[in-house]
Amino acid sequence: MIMQLFDSHCHLDDEKFDLDRAEAIARMREAGVTRCTCVGSDLPSSRRCLDLAQQYDFIYAAAGVHPHEAKDAPADYLEQLKALLAQPKCVALGEIGLDYYYDFSPRDIQKQVFSEQLELAWQLDVPVILHIRDAHGDAYDMLRARADRLPQGVIHCCSASAELVREYIKMGFYVSFAGPITFKKAASVVSASQTVPLERLLIETDSPYLTPVPLRGQRNEPAYVRYVLEKQAEVHGVSAEELAQITTQNAMRLYRIPA
Repeated sequence: MIMQLFDSHCHLDDEKFDLDRAEAIARMREAGVTRCTCVGSDLPSSRRCLDLAQQYDFIYAAAGVHPHEAKDAPADYLEQLKALLAQPKCVALGEIGLDYYYDFSPRDIQKQVFSEQLELAWQLDVPVILHIRDAHGDAYDMLRARADRLPQGVIHCCSASAELVREYIKMGFYVSFAGPITFKKAASVVSASQTVPLERLLIETDSPYLTPVPLRGQRNEPAYVRYVLEKQAEVHGVSAEELAQITTQNAMRLYRIPA
């Protein structure tokens, strides 16, 4: 059986792909990655992702304002996102959330922009892609406070504890892991992954970042999602072929992509 993989989160629009984007996309297909979602971090990158999705039938887009960019969101950013999300190939609002590791935007602005985008996703009935780094306490509180107005979504490149992952699962979220699950000091990530039911698990590269072992030090790209898959299959005690099928189905269900 030929494995068909879905890289649920990548940044093919990133400038690191400017010299060989078409080749990276070709390598992705050769590696059995039959679909991917290119995820925006601000309005310009969201438009670039949508352009790629409209150019390739197997690429999908997400549009959103990342917490790093929250301070620079224009006054009409929600209207602009609404227009992007009206396009058929734009399948999610993201990536959005809180990042207290870098604090590139003031935390009160991060929270405001996060809250506004969660509300927009609820109103439009679209899934969200959540970026949460060193901010799980505040993010969890904000999500719990919206329990009756909470969109579907995924905790992307999850760094939460196993205990908190269980809470996110109860809220109805999918959970996705990237290259860090292959790293030598990945015990806490592995522990968190083990708590995720297979029907809620996604795989991703977050490329060009977080290149998995054995390719650390190189630029990451969607073709390398198979290393994440293989590690996840080992963690969950299933075959890579079975997990490829499950995670692809999960991504298609989350992003509402017809079979």
